Amino acid sequence: MNAPRVLVTGFEPFDGDGINPSREIARALHGGEIAGHRVLGAVLPTEFARAPAALEALIDRHEPTLVLALGLAASRGGLGLERVALNWIDARIPDNAGAQPVDVPVHAGAPAAYFASLPLKAMLARLQAAGIAATLSHSAGTFVCNQVFFALAHRIATRTPQLRGGFVHVPCIPAQAAQYAGAVPMELATMIESVRLCVETALTVPAELHFAAGAID
Repeated sequence: MNAPRVLVTGFEPFDGDGINPSREIARALHGGEIAGHRVLGAVLPTEFARAPAALEALIDRHEPTLVLALGLAASRGGLGLERVALNWIDARIPDNAGAQPVDVPVHAGAPAAYFASLPLKAMLARLQAAGIAATLSHSAGTFVCNQVFFALAHRIATRTPQLRGGFVHVPCIPAQAAQYAGAVPMELATMIESVRLCVETALTVPAELHFAAGAID
């Protein structure tokens, strides 16, 4: 009998960069096993017109029980566990196909936002206990990362309620730090282990934890 599957996605490099740690994490975890689940790692195009459809095709093909999408937020000092997917696109820069949509919804007529369907505070506690910098984030931005997060959440809400999913932003690696003012890089090996811990926690913790992890700014 085939093992249940977990889908971990990353993105192609974008904005002229040659590296995207989220891509490398997805590739590193591909083919492994976490909590009795086979990990499928995949790379999504950093393009508004193609990324949601690519994610949909992966879910249709592999029927995972959990999806954890990853993206790069180079200026952050640790992992950002995203709580809210916003139904809005406002691209500060063009995507890899040159598209730059401004002030348009991800899905017209859909709710303004969705929450992740993962135990984010439990994931946060696990990371912090391991000494890994991480925060609970309430904004996934308005670029392709947020678009994919919202598309995933909308699918879960409207088509596959048994599926659970969410989004995690990762910081840059040391080789990228000079490109981003104020960046606090993290080693790729640490990020790979961090995502593994996130997936393991999401698969094994039956209920969310309740402790203060919000922000005042």
